[in-house]
Amino acid sequence: MKRPLMFIAAIAAASCMAQEKTAPAAPASPAPAVAPASTEGAAAKPQRQQRRMRYEGRGRMGPDGRRHGGPAGRSIYGSKNSRGIPGVVVRDFGTTADGRKAKLFRVMGQGGLVADFSDHGARLVRLYAPDRDGNLADVTVGFNDVSGYEKYDRNFNATVGRFANRIAAGRFSLDGETYQLPLNWGPDDKRCCLHGGTNSMNFVIWAARPVRRTRAVGVEFTTTSPDGDQGFPGKMSVKVTHLITADNAWVIDYEASVEGKPCPINLTNHAYFNLKGIGSGDINDHVLQIFASRYTPVDAGMIPTGEILDVKGTPFDFLAPHVIGERVNSDHPQIVLGKGYDHNWVLDSPGGKLAKAAVLSEPSSGRYVETWTTEPGLQVYGGNVMSGGREMKRPVPNKTGGTLPWRGAIALETQHFPDSPNHENFPSTILKPETRFTSRTEYRFGTLPK
Repeated sequence: MKRPLMFIAAIAAASCMAQEKTAPAAPASPAPAVAPASTEGAAAKPQRQQRRMRYEGRGRMGPDGRRHGGPAGRSIYGSKNSRGIPGVVVRDFGTTADGRKAKLFRVMGQGGLVADFSDHGARLVRLYAPDRDGNLADVTVGFNDVSGYEKYDRNFNATVGRFANRIAAGRFSLDGETYQLPLNWGPDDKRCCLHGGTNSMNFVIWAARPVRRTRAVGVEFTTTSPDGDQGFPGKMSVKVTHLITADNAWVIDYEASVEGKPCPINLTNHAYFNLKGIGSGDINDHVLQIFASRYTPVDAGMIPTGEILDVKGTPFDFLAPHVIGERVNSDHPQIVLGKGYDHNWVLDSPGGKLAKAAVLSEPSSGRYVETWTTEPGLQVYGGNVMSGGREMKRPVPNKTGGTLPWRGAIALETQHFPDSPNHENFPSTILKPETRFTSRTEYRFGTLPK
């Protein structure tokens, strides 16, 4: 859907964030896997100057005849990136504890949606979406530089793999061999491997390059996981492309291949949303609809039991829209185990074809997001232990200077089912050397009528 210019201009105010206040006018060095910056000739035509994205100085001339500038004279439109693709700005995003430089890529869609992505974990950092009155707000969790992810939560909006979610006891057998993975989550008697291990894909710096597609612009991230990485077999190559479309969708395309040995694969993005805007309370007042008639119940370690149960008559029935807070504190045994919602829904679409999985909306702002995916499952996590849970035992700062509240955001993770390698009745997650893994997820944003 076409968005008016006011959506983009409004980000100038929303972008007064700590890292932007202190950042240099241009990146000190090019981002990984990005060619050196090109220069413009002094005799460029006026039309070319008009189209040119500028990072400082006078800003960019808009269709209204005015120049739109951001803090300290910077334009929120930024500059052309080092590959000359309008709509993507590259800048520094801090240094990891072990000295690796991270980059931030601001992607500006033609419809008004604006996102920041980082090569640290191939993750989403910010996502500005308009409400029904055209006011922009950042609707996702994150931190203002890479150190926040290392200190508090490296899973926030990261690409998670090789295997997202849990593998019981960190163990699976394949072709007569048993593989042991790191045990990085769970109670002492129910330890598991969560999200690929202790040093998985959400920890690494990915190679990155801006890309353009039809009516979309974004960033392509690539990484290679060597044979034996985190205990997984085979050398795996992964490409994840984040796109922002002219129709205000955040699209994620996943591709992977493995060499030498077959390996389980389950890639997702640990995307969190609060459609009121981060720093505006919890998500219990959001309305959720899930197109799934069944779910996978879990044991005390949040590992699927192997059963696939009907949602009818339970707090897991979101076939019709429900306010999240209506049943999140019920005494249903599965709600008690998860301290709320932290479960995999078996989507009515079996996977392999792009289909609608869920709709999340927030009445006061009017924002909504539809989740579409080619995956067969959707993990919904309601932030039950966010900032240490109800008692806020481990407060996590948000990007606005406050504290992320308990249940301050909800994750909608498209995926295959947790612990699939240990359940023959679940859809297979085994990637063989002669095949290629592909998957797509789309988060389509819009607004409800008044």
